[in-house]
Amino acid sequence: MTSSLRDLKVYTTYPHSCSYLEDREATTLFVDPRQEVDQILYSNLSVLGFRRSGNHLYRPHCSGCEACIPARILVDSFAPNRTQRRAVSRNSDLEVELTGDIRDEAAYDLYKRYIEQRHSDGDMYPPDREQYLSFLDNAWECTRYFRFYEDGKLIAISVVDELLDGLSAIYTFFEPTADKRSLGRYAILWQVEKAREMGLEYVYLGYWIKDCRKMAYKSEYRPLELYLKGRWSPLA
Repeated sequence: MTSSLRDLKVYTTYPHSCSYLEDREATTLFVDPRQEVDQILYSNLSVLGFRRSGNHLYRPHCSGCEACIPARILVDSFAPNRTQRRAVSRNSDLEVELTGDIRDEAAYDLYKRYIEQRHSDGDMYPPDREQYLSFLDNAWECTRYFRFYEDGKLIAISVVDELLDGLSAIYTFFEPTADKRSLGRYAILWQVEKAREMGLEYVYLGYWIKDCRKMAYKSEYRPLELYLKGRWSPLA
């Protein structure tokens, strides 16, 4: 049963170091972890800018800072640019498989290599299995794991949540040595086409942060909407 959003209990964390902008403190708003979550509630909260990590739903709630802005792609209006079309072409040989979980060794080994070689300066380093599952596993029955294969070899996994109005791109990790494929870009483009195929309106990308290089890339996907002052508006 879905609770009324007005009755939803939420909690804020103590201030902590911001993961994206140096010399800033962050505060996070969390939905009560005891709350029963279904696809309807999750979808409604996504429209309000919430995001999933493991079995937790959260949203930035920082004092004096609104740099983390929820972003989503308008699927019907999206048309890939030249760079994006090249990424699609380079990966046209890949086969995609939908699986129910990512608890196997092949999936974890790929994640481990990705974090060690691509994000050794981030807060997910060093990787470990417990952290991996707490971040990407989910018990709400709306998570999909899309595996991308090159000649039978697993080279990428996209963790995607199916919402009522769109797909939520939770995380993609891939073979760190496959630079020429632009697998991160391709995964988003693939999800846009998957959402179109499913008749969904949006692909939710999480938070767009203008002054953070690893998050600002999302403005590449136009038309993009940002959640500002309680409403979704086009990115100019």
